[in-house]
Amino acid sequence: MTTGNLAPGRPASSVGTAATSLVSSKRAWGMTGLVVFLYVVNYADKAVLGIIAQPLARELGLTSAQIGLVGSLFFLTFTIGGFLAGPMNKYLTLRWALLVLGVTWSVVMLPLVVSASLVMLIVCRMLLGLAEGPSSALMHTATYSWHAPAKRGLPGAFLVGSASVAKIALAPVLAYVTVQWGWRAAIVSLSLLGAAWVVVWLTGWSEGPFTAKSIKADAEPVTEGEPVTVESEPSVPWRSIFVSGTFLSCAFLVMVVYALTTVVLTWLPSYFEVGLGYSALQAGSMFALPSIIGLVLMIVSGAVTDRMIQRGAKSRVVRIIVPCVGVLICGGVLTMLPMIDAPIVAVLTLSVGYGFGAIVFPLVNAAISELCPPQQIAGTMGVFLALMAIGGLVAPYTTGIVVDNAASKADGYAMAFQSIGVLAAIAAVLVLVFANPDRDRARIRHLA
Repeated sequence: MTTGNLAPGRPASSVGTAATSLVSSKRAWGMTGLVVFLYVVNYADKAVLGIIAQPLARELGLTSAQIGLVGSLFFLTFTIGGFLAGPMNKYLTLRWALLVLGVTWSVVMLPLVVSASLVMLIVCRMLLGLAEGPSSALMHTATYSWHAPAKRGLPGAFLVGSASVAKIALAPVLAYVTVQWGWRAAIVSLSLLGAAWVVVWLTGWSEGPFTAKSIKADAEPVTEGEPVTVESEPSVPWRSIFVSGTFLSCAFLVMVVYALTTVVLTWLPSYFEVGLGYSALQAGSMFALPSIIGLVLMIVSGAVTDRMIQRGAKSRVVRIIVPCVGVLICGGVLTMLPMIDAPIVAVLTLSVGYGFGAIVFPLVNAAISELCPPQQIAGTMGVFLALMAIGGLVAPYTTGIVVDNAASKADGYAMAFQSIGVLAAIAAVLVLVFANPDRDRARIRHLA
């Protein structure tokens, strides 16, 4: 397969190396930092429901099932919104598409501050989900635009790790704000943080050279404000991407692990508070513990696996087997949770399980980005992440029902986490059997 306008005798495989030589590491990571900032804001908006769940429940008289329903309805529109990533990337630049989304997140929850009710909560969270749906695929595309395919594990880890940063840095602050000034103040604080991001984004962001695309042989080095001339390699049929063994099996895996993530987002502070007996401030602060472990493991695994790929390791080993081992550990640990009586041991057990499961996201996302030509990354990731979000449609509401009907709230939460652990282990085994990015990439590109 050929890519457009390469110099005579220049192999297509050398394009990534050529593009890499045009981008300074400092600038690439600076642009990545701006996207990480956005992801922190994005995840804080998701996580705030878990922090304010109990004050909201007391003020509005909500049951656990109703709170879970709010969480699941968020992920319903989040899933629908994920399919908009491709069209947005087609008709808007990454700069403006992400700006529109970021501004929307900052204002969409404010009506709840003025008029609080279950209906308003549902409407605001569903609109937030719709606006956040395309964001992850576009943020990954924006990040990948500054990093060659062989070097996407570590930036992907930092990007996904931004969720952990949000919970580590912002969750204790939001918990304190909620305890001191109420849940409305927490929502307003996030709106102000979103406004700060808008200013930084408008003054700092530009798109990298790895989006669509192979660099022309005669391209000039990248300098501030100077675009790189690029050309697309041939597109492939979308069906060939979506029916591959790698795409389908990995979609099921991230769907299950994302179910765990959404239960943590919606219910973890409540589990710590009403299930294990910690105070509201302690519960909000400990919300960060699983994320600390997850962030460390994601960064270490991203750095190590990137180095392994650059030294010739197969993508299946690095971006399939490694995360699957992590998910198997996660599943094994979570299945033990109902058997643990000591609250602090339960917190640590859940944190370790979540941390090992979290490494799946940056590594598997990087594997999926390899399957398609660069100009199809946004659309591919949009569908992949929309499918992932299906886990969020079911898990929060189901957990609320389980908690309402369990012998105790602590038992209900533990049983929900245990069930997810069993499903995660099964999904990891299926991926080990069916996923092979190197094989599927060759098949898909052959169809171009």
